Amino acid sequence: MNTTLDCIPCIVRQGLEAARFATNDAAVHEQILRELLQDAAVMDLALSPPAIAQQLHRRVRQLSGMADPYLEVKNRFNAMASGMLPVLAAEVSGSDAPLFRALRLAIAGNIIDLGVRGDISESEARSAIDNTLNEPFHGDMNMFRDALQGARSILYLADNAGEIVFDRLLIEQLPTDRVTVAVRGGAVVNDATRADAAVAGLCDLVEVIDNGSDAPGTILSDCSREFRKRFESADLVIAKGQGNYESLSGEDADIFFLFKVKCSVISAHVGLPVGTHVLQRQFSEAVTRD
Repeated sequence: MNTTLDCIPCIVRQGLEAARFATNDAAVHEQILRELLQDAAVMDLALSPPAIAQQLHRRVRQLSGMADPYLEVKNRFNAMASGMLPVLAAEVSGSDAPLFRALRLAIAGNIIDLGVRGDISESEARSAIDNTLNEPFHGDMNMFRDALQGARSILYLADNAGEIVFDRLLIEQLPTDRVTVAVRGGAVVNDATRADAAVAGLCDLVEVIDNGSDAPGTILSDCSREFRKRFESADLVIAKGQGNYESLSGEDADIFFLFKVKCSVISAHVGLPVGTHVLQRQFSEAVTRD
């Protein structure tokens, strides 16, 4: 999807927050903000929000000298989610509908998105998980279940650190011998990398790869050739989070998008209220013909 005018204030806010995560140097904060305001005047709105965010976060890392400005907060959310995992796993296994329960928990974990809100707290994340089933849900679970059963290869695109721990609950409900999990190829915002997948225990459960890109989404043209081959050959793609939705909606692929609607732009794009847990299928041309 394209960047909208309403995305621009959010991008500027995100850039300033990233600068403050990276350094206490007020001069760097000012430089980043001034550059962002200049860039906003000539911003290519045909690009997706993750493509624009990729450039700003590269600049923040360059000016601050910090390879991963969000590392500390990523570690905190990973630890928080890991501490919750045993109780939640027991809830899933004891549920009458374990796949649905795990899917709702995985979507609830999508609240841990520092691109949307840099000040999200652990208590807010815990509350979102605890109140998972109270949030509105939009999607077709029967279609999802049928697609899983028919898929010989499933590519699961992870989104954020912390959230990836909750993703494990859903991945354990899938045919793990047919699942590959993909993470980002480099640090950007609080998006999950191989290190976060290892903390979540996914490396011992399924194959884990990275996409070769440092964009906070999945921009196929920016991903590695190996990842693109895996993407193209997958029977089914499960894409977590708004960044993956923003960068992959419209691609010719059979994708289930799983995310929580967290802003008015996405709300308008999908036609659902902010706060909704979304399971939305995008059919490939091949599936449509069948």
